[in-house]
Amino acid sequence: MDIPGVEFVVDRAGRKKAVLIDLKRHGALWEDMYDAYLAHRRRKETRESLAAVKARIERVGKRKGRA
Repeated sequence: MDIPGVEFVVDRAGRKKAVLIDLKRHGALWEDMYDAYLAHRRRKETRESLAAVKARIERVGKRKGRA
């Protein structure tokens, strides 16, 4: 299946090894792929609740004189 703006790099045996993506044409697709990669890479990191993040931001703001 040919996809306009996408080319596969193959080895001598014809196995796909890499892909070239026309970013002008598929920039949003690349951003989605990159976001998925980052999420996958960070999947084992400890998580923090939204409430804890909001509380930390509020504390930092108060320390800097912002109310």
